[in-house]
Amino acid sequence: MSEEKKKNSFTIIKDDSTDGHGGYGTGVISLENMSSVIVDPNEQTAYVDMDAMHGRSKVEKRVKWIHEKDQVPNGKLYWIVWVNVERNENGPFYSGVAGSEIRVDREIKRAYKSMPEHVNHMSKVLKGRIVVDHMDDLSKKLLKDFLVEFNGEMWNNSKDELKDALSK
Repeated sequence: MSEEKKKNSFTIIKDDSTDGHGGYGTGVISLENMSSVIVDPNEQTAYVDMDAMHGRSKVEKRVKWIHEKDQVPNGKLYWIVWVNVERNENGPFYSGVAGSEIRVDREIKRAYKSMPEHVNHMSKVLKGRIVVDHMDDLSKKLLKDFLVEFNGEMWNNSKDELKDALSK
């Protein structure tokens, strides 16, 4: 698999680290099934950027992070959407989805994000929660279109809660 293709793919379920062996790592939270999608309503695009898992996505680079949104009044809106994939009897599905806001002002090289919000959203995604009500309608549509196009089968297998939340 090429490096570009690898960066643009979801992490699909790997072996369960809690499969009963009881060894090192048992009970540890695993991010192996989580992927990060950048939704850019400015350019009307959505794409996987796994570097966001470490705060190094393309949109996060080369800026100083500020914790007060009003300090970045001209920042462009982006969403880092945490997406978890699980498998049930029908196959893989999008089990948890949450959008975390960031605002980036390239001109002044400053950006806003709330780390507690990002961590909270990641935790909720791992628990199968859907947290997108706070996202704007265009961003939700971009996310839905991306998830459907990326893998229609996973979309069809997903809970109605996700489908309804992204169709409002």
